[in-house]
Amino acid sequence: MVLLAINWASVGVQVGQLLLALSILVILHEFGHYITARWFGCRVEKFFLFFDPWFALVKKKVGDTVYGIGWLPLGGYVKISGMIDESMDKEAMKLPPKEWEFRSKPAWQRLIVMLGGVIMNVLVAFVIYAFVLMIWGEKKIPAKSLKYGIQVTDSTLHKIGLRSGDKIIAVDGVPVDDFEKTLKKMIVSDEKITIDRNGQILDIKIPEDLLGQLIENKKRGRITLIEPRVPAIAFVIPDTSKIYKAGLRKNDQIIGVDSVRFQFFDELKNNLSEKKNAEVLLTVLRDKQEVQFKAQVDGEGRLGFYQYGVGPNYEQMDSLGWLKWNVKKYGFLAAFPAGIRKTGTTLSEYYEQFKKIVNPKTGGYKGVGGFKAIGSIFNPVWDWESFWNITAFLSIILAFMNLLPIPALDGGHVMFTLYEMITRRKPNEKFMEYAQMAGMILLLGLMLYANGNDWFGWGK
Repeated sequence: MVLLAINWASVGVQVGQLLLALSILVILHEFGHYITARWFGCRVEKFFLFFDPWFALVKKKVGDTVYGIGWLPLGGYVKISGMIDESMDKEAMKLPPKEWEFRSKPAWQRLIVMLGGVIMNVLVAFVIYAFVLMIWGEKKIPAKSLKYGIQVTDSTLHKIGLRSGDKIIAVDGVPVDDFEKTLKKMIVSDEKITIDRNGQILDIKIPEDLLGQLIENKKRGRITLIEPRVPAIAFVIPDTSKIYKAGLRKNDQIIGVDSVRFQFFDELKNNLSEKKNAEVLLTVLRDKQEVQFKAQVDGEGRLGFYQYGVGPNYEQMDSLGWLKWNVKKYGFLAAFPAGIRKTGTTLSEYYEQFKKIVNPKTGGYKGVGGFKAIGSIFNPVWDWESFWNITAFLSIILAFMNLLPIPALDGGHVMFTLYEMITRRKPNEKFMEYAQMAGMILLLGLMLYANGNDWFGWGK
């Protein structure tokens, strides 16, 4: 019952972070539309966080605008007078244009209003990254600094040729300067990984459907990660645990199970996976002396200790000489250009990932997720650094997705406005209504698919 409570507490923390991040991003995105519309003299009828079909949780009219919070947390909106949007206010559109209406404004002003949300999201990401770089710094693990190479636990990565102990040098010929981005670079790669295996330089071809295979493994509950390879040292041992009572102590290095000797944690896991619910003879190295005692392996092939506390402790690994954990903090003036660079790099990386997702050959569509998938990327314990980094990343995704040329999204309105500016002709209002309706149906279908994929694996 205690474990269940801890799990629900972690889920609650993730849900709280998700709601806070989305609230910040939605309000600022809509504010981008709101402020540009007001600059050009448009009347804004409503400004809502979340949607409010039938009723709103909170609403108050100030001047010409009703501000409020809806009950359906799927986004938010501003309703600008004289604009064909999701409100589909057909009656108002039949009347002659008023000077305060969106449709009466020049095309270039309407274009800026429609781009306001996207621009705001990019600015939000840039500002967040700048302050993160000031407060917590830029953190990198040079791939070449991994003393023992990588730990490969995923069957797909093993199948394509990677082995525990390999050192990844480059992806598609580009040196890997940040180990934590290695998997991302592999997913969007079109060619090869270059590795160092015991002093021999090898190239491993990356299959086109690597992303789809990794997603399948994740759905089966398998770990889809590359981690630094490390010795099997017990850093955290609850004093009430069976393994503590059996004889394991903090900083013991496990070097043997029964008659099998080894050095690394992945080797320990492989050995224990074949001895579930069995009693084994452990050999540990304690103060340079070998100590042996019997211990019970549980039904999941674990002994009951932790390598670290919560998550990988790179600072601890650095202190032990297993890798280099480089932290570079920026001053106030230097942080802003660095924030711009990070925003540009993140946007470029997401674009490459998006191309993989929409390409049926990669199988990336299997991993398209909704709110559950988004919530799962947040830390299960509240961590402000992680929260702001994820929020900045989501802001970039929101900007990118809203710029897609789909009616009902900002990008659809931008596309029609550009058409008008180029041809000097406005699209037919009836056509705009139908396009808006089709876009809304498409978006609702995509949302249904993404959230269904979260819970039922529809993309399988």
